[in-house]
Amino acid sequence: AIIKTEVFDQNTVNKLHAVNINEVLDKNPGISVQTECSICNVRNISLNNLPGRFTTLMIDGIPLFSSLSSAYGLDSVSVRGIERIEVSRGAGTSLIAPEAMAGAVNIVTRRPVDREMELLADAGSFGWINLQAYAATPFSGGAFAASGSYQRHRSIDAVGNGISQYTGFERYILGGAVFLDDVAGFDVRIRADWIDEKRGGGALGTDYDAIQADTTGNPFDFSKGPYASSSPDGWFAPDGSGFISYDSGRGGFSEIIFTKRFQILGSGEQAVGTGTVRLAAGYARNKQDSFYELSTYDAIGNQAYAEASYRLPLGAAKLTIGANWRFEDLSSTGVNSLGAINNGLDDYRYSVPGIFAQLYTTAADDALEFNLSGRLDFHNVFGTIFSPRANMLWHHTDSLSSRFAIGRGFRAPTSFFEQDHGILDTEYVLRLIEKPERSTNASYALNYSRDGWAATASYNYNRITNLAILDPSQIDADGRPFTLFTSATTPVTIQGIDFNGSVRAAPGLTLAVGAEKYWFDFQTGLLPFARPDLRLFFSTDYDPIPDLHLFTRLVWTGKQDLEKFHGTDRFNLDGSPKPLTAPSFVSWDARIEYFFLPDKAAAYVGVDNITNYNQAKRDGFLWLDSAGGIDVTHIWGPNRGRFVYAGIRLSY
Repeated sequence: AIIKTEVFDQNTVNKLHAVNINEVLDKNPGISVQTECSICNVRNISLNNLPGRFTTLMIDGIPLFSSLSSAYGLDSVSVRGIERIEVSRGAGTSLIAPEAMAGAVNIVTRRPVDREMELLADAGSFGWINLQAYAATPFSGGAFAASGSYQRHRSIDAVGNGISQYTGFERYILGGAVFLDDVAGFDVRIRADWIDEKRGGGALGTDYDAIQADTTGNPFDFSKGPYASSSPDGWFAPDGSGFISYDSGRGGFSEIIFTKRFQILGSGEQAVGTGTVRLAAGYARNKQDSFYELSTYDAIGNQAYAEASYRLPLGAAKLTIGANWRFEDLSSTGVNSLGAINNGLDDYRYSVPGIFAQLYTTAADDALEFNLSGRLDFHNVFGTIFSPRANMLWHHTDSLSSRFAIGRGFRAPTSFFEQDHGILDTEYVLRLIEKPERSTNASYALNYSRDGWAATASYNYNRITNLAILDPSQIDADGRPFTLFTSATTPVTIQGIDFNGSVRAAPGLTLAVGAEKYWFDFQTGLLPFARPDLRLFFSTDYDPIPDLHLFTRLVWTGKQDLEKFHGTDRFNLDGSPKPLTAPSFVSWDARIEYFFLPDKAAAYVGVDNITNYNQAKRDGFLWLDSAGGIDVTHIWGPNRGRFVYAGIRLSY
């Protein structure tokens, strides 16, 4: 591929014990999963250290995830029955999804070629249960596959104050795919997924009705944990205004989210003349019923997509032309913690038809490959938007190549999950957004591969303008709280270099090393969640005998400049200032799998976070502003300690 693309296959899924897309992609150079709330565990895929909302997730090349569905939904994207996961970093990497301002992640469903079945079951720490099944069969003129999974994990309180730092959940996923070789001349693939998840954080336990109904008294102990309060019943305001007693029960510090999602998507290709026609369409409906610290929020989001394109030779070049339509809406109802009804607080409706073209050509006896693309989107709110991109691949030798890319993308901001779900405590949103968020990206990658050696070094430049800002702390002239939703007047610039290399050191043994380093330039507060600027990676993949597989992975995260992201108005529960720097730490995972029936039955044992490093034991996730207001977003390290699991995998 001309565009630099990182690929993760089913073998990667198995050796990582990954049950969803987040667990496959986390802890890789240039790729991370960022947690943005310590009690509901909103998680997003961050590419090139940019906010997760700038990453577009696609399934079989069809984008069907919104801000609402990505917030908790990425934990529910199953990775059973996949062929590969493709990650392309940089604005405009996806021709059909210009809102991928940081890049795109595409899950490719595997078409079965033989009858197969797989059953997987394991259990582990913190009440972990994981059951997965996959079955597939080819038939005359096509193939069929089905999968199902169930996962359960209890919430975790590592310091004894009664408030979880890791959210408990129970999750059901069902999926099916059909592949048809000739439907009116088209090769067709159709996939459907259904997800039902319940998660709860804050107060421990799964009696969610009882937690929500408990709104008075203090069931917690705020004197537990590092830099805790001197009193179990509350804390003192750092500005000296006095003691703040907590009296809102278990419900006042709990976030409970029920999510149901259904999606169906399909695509087909057919040779027409000298080229190929592609048709694609999809629809997703995401329903969220949630309780946020005495506020309720229920929302339904719909996403739809349709595409028609034609690829054809144009002399020695190749041309792709096409049109697509993307639709996304949100309808919400709720009552804030003050008892005010805030129905429709963050409703929106985006309809975006677009046209695109891409030209591929070569030069210098195919040593140079070029890919030039552009698209026009006709946004119903923000008008006509042009997004160009250019890529070049230079084959220096058979083993050494360079990739250059430059491009632009845009994203139409939504409100609720942009940066903070604090709008639940507001009475209205003052929307002053006039322009979409825009990203300009430039990148270079040098790749070497030969005789068991492989290495890639990359540089990425990303500049974001019109960054959406959500400030829920405003008070109007009548004393009513409101949220200001506007755009930053200064850009955010993030530059980074990363390296990933591997070597087949001996028969059955592969060693891999990696590194990433970032430089940030932005006004404090525009990126509210801390990001590391330096990480180092090391892994070993070892098969000492044919039926035994050993895998280890170590990630070192360097010190983090918290002041750059958080400012200085953050305090511990004992009134002392929060540290302005986070310490370095190591995450170490290991897994061993043995096939006691070759290619049929295996047993495995694994440990994640062997060092048992947990931020909560060193620096609490809770923080106070100077007036004593409390929040749950002081996050820079792992929120789960050592995790041990064991299970079996049966294949047919």
